[in-house]
Amino acid sequence: MAHIKTLQELFRRYRRPGDIVFAVLFLAFALFLLWKLPGETVWAKRTKWFAQPRFWPAVAVGGMVLFASLHFIGSLCSKRIPGRWREVGFWLVSLEYVLYFLIYVVLVPQIGYLPATLLFTIFLTVRVGEATPLNLVAAGVFSIAVVVIFRAFLQVKIPAGHIYEALPDGIRAFALTYL
Repeated sequence: MAHIKTLQELFRRYRRPGDIVFAVLFLAFALFLLWKLPGETVWAKRTKWFAQPRFWPAVAVGGMVLFASLHFIGSLCSKRIPGRWREVGFWLVSLEYVLYFLIYVVLVPQIGYLPATLLFTIFLTVRVGEATPLNLVAAGVFSIAVVVIFRAFLQVKIPAGHIYEALPDGIRAFALTYL
């Protein structure tokens, strides 16, 4: 005969440190998106329900809320393991690199794409502890390659640096276009 599982048995799973914190944050984010959905999308008159502008976002966010809720229930039903706040601390330390990227994004319009990319890649090479001469040269070559590919070949419109305005006319035109 089939064994009927209890709710705890059904949702029990292997946990990792910080799992409950992630489950709470993810469920809160999913509920926030569900709360904002009516203001961000519309229900159009005389349109089939599956072609509604709100339908597919509602399906996606509804699925997100459903699975975030199941994850949260599973976290509540599972055995606690130590190290939750140590894991959360590790997540917060990782935000350091998000801060570096935001600084890079602010610097690009100020000093230009090439100088900002050179500074960013060389700084990150030093920051991760790989500052050998070969790696620093590789970071510089990588930066130049990225700038040439994005600006010259792909012609991606990236704001030119204000610092380029101080260059002589001939060099300024080249820098504004390709650097």
